Amino acid sequence: MYKIITSDLDETLLRTDGTISQANIDAIAAASAKGVKFVPNTGRSFLTVQNLLKQLDLYQKPGEYVVSYNGGVVVENQDNQVIVSNQMPFAEAKKAFEIMTQFDVDIHVYTLDHLYIYRPRADDMAYLKTRGVTFDEMTGSFDQFENDRIMKVIVMNPDLGVRQNVFQAITAAFDEINCTYSSGIYMEVNHAGVDKGTAILDLGRKLGVGADEIMAIGDNANDLGMLTKVGMPVSVANGIDEVKRVAKFVTPHDYESGVADAIQEFIL
Repeated sequence: MYKIITSDLDETLLRTDGTISQANIDAIAAASAKGVKFVPNTGRSFLTVQNLLKQLDLYQKPGEYVVSYNGGVVVENQDNQVIVSNQMPFAEAKKAFEIMTQFDVDIHVYTLDHLYIYRPRADDMAYLKTRGVTFDEMTGSFDQFENDRIMKVIVMNPDLGVRQNVFQAITAAFDEINCTYSSGIYMEVNHAGVDKGTAILDLGRKLGVGADEIMAIGDNANDLGMLTKVGMPVSVANGIDEVKRVAKFVTPHDYESGVADAIQEFIL
């Protein structure tokens, strides 16, 4: 029996407009009733998923959790208490940011509880609006973040070639760094060794749950870190080929009810 289900949000649990189907809500409720923990696992801030937690009856619940910033932090839902923190060292984040500024991208700087965007693009703003994400436009030097907890730094451009150029420049500049693609528009940078899988295993250890007792559900490259580390990796039907290759189960449906498919297959 799996004790934890951890799922990516955008294009896995959530539709392209950021909403969740009733089928997925009902399946998660049924799994929770059997004592299985449902842990959202997202690249976004935990602050942007509070309305979703209300829909899933997990809002402000003790003993329930969210993995955020691609594993940069794990919070307990009650009072958003930080359980695990895997932040970026300031010098590393600053170096990555300065490389990113050389490309035609906007840049997101995520601190523990805030998002700043440098050179915000209209298409990015439209996408973030569908996710209920708020931000401040970044002005001034990166040094303003020296005393903040920086979770990750990412770039946005819908042109894959541009994102690949940034990826190559970042990986060439560091001995170790974690770069991943997400949502078909972003390239994300976390501290070396930090990903969605590291964080869910950290949480599992705190709860006495082993990797073989965790099911992970995803669709994109930044989900590979968790899919390759858990006992039951699942791809929704709309997952990219690389995700489907590592999955032990591919759901019959996409984000409309793929999470429900997996829960029905392995939990209910």
